[in-house]
Amino acid sequence: MGLIKHEQIAGMNCHYYNYSLEYFFTSMEKAGFETVALWGGAPHFYLDYQHFSDCRQIRKAAQRHGQTIRCFTASSGTYGYQMGMQPKTQRDRVYHYYLNGIRATAELGSKMMVMNSGWGYFDESFKSAWERSKDMIASLCEAAAKEGVVLTMESLRRAESQLCWNLENTRRMFEEIRHPSLKIMIDTTAMGVAGETPEEWFQTFGGQIVNTHFIDGTPYGHLAWGDGTQPLQAWLETLQRNKYQGILGLEITARKYYEDPAACDLQNMKILSKYL
Repeated sequence: MGLIKHEQIAGMNCHYYNYSLEYFFTSMEKAGFETVALWGGAPHFYLDYQHFSDCRQIRKAAQRHGQTIRCFTASSGTYGYQMGMQPKTQRDRVYHYYLNGIRATAELGSKMMVMNSGWGYFDESFKSAWERSKDMIASLCEAAAKEGVVLTMESLRRAESQLCWNLENTRRMFEEIRHPSLKIMIDTTAMGVAGETPEEWFQTFGGQIVNTHFIDGTPYGHLAWGDGTQPLQAWLETLQRNKYQGILGLEITARKYYEDPAACDLQNMKILSKYL
């Protein structure tokens, strides 16, 4: 149907948690993927505020299997590494953690690092958490510019954060920072849970949207395409209408896929291929 390009479909390694990174790249090649959006978490990638994995070797492994790494995610699923961290000494570590993530992104040959607003304590003032997060992201934008990397900010679900959990708060954060190294990412699960649509995001951000986590859901759940209820063709038509050229990152996190993640990606590619 000509709604997307092959290289826009980007496999992710989140649900290959029980398998090696080599197995992931092999599975991507077998399923016909050309692009990956690398999730930088254990056991596939080691990153902390002092060290990170040998990116040259990972880049070579991807290339051996015909893969281009289009973006990198510095894992932020735990409280220890998130933008709204409270104690000053720990905020310094968070900054250097993401600084290493930016450097890793560049060494992997990518131009985009995925991040989010983080969150503060739910029993503290919104303003305090908001200002800490904003200051951290603004500082990282300066570092990203020096490395030729852009930060693509996704929203979270309301249960995960009181900061950028919807379109309005994401717009506010983006406008308050206003840095050329900060761009916007749509996470279709967070978007769906907030009751929003891709068209609303494009009406707000337009060409500033350069990345997506493009997954099925109910809207809850980061599901393989065909396992949820989201309107795939309508969403793809929205992307085409808005001349979206970024990737469609398949961020599958539901644990039911952990036993056989390769089958999940064969399913994703089979369904998405109908729209190439």
